[in-house]
Amino acid sequence: MNELPTDPTMLLSVVNMKLRDQYDSLEQLCDDLSVSRDELCQQLAAAGYEYNEEQRRFW
Repeated sequence: MNELPTDPTMLLSVVNMKLRDQYDSLEQLCDDLSVSRDELCQQLAAAGYEYNEEQRRFW
């Protein structure tokens, strides 16, 4: 995940912004950035955030 910030709050902000502005799904974001969906979700879950598929965002 070298293109994404390591700080959980910054990661949350960047991922949600990209999901809102650039990607139609979390899978598309992960594929494009060459990151593991599981790894990204685990990193954000460790900070207390979970992905809402319906709203296409972490919170």
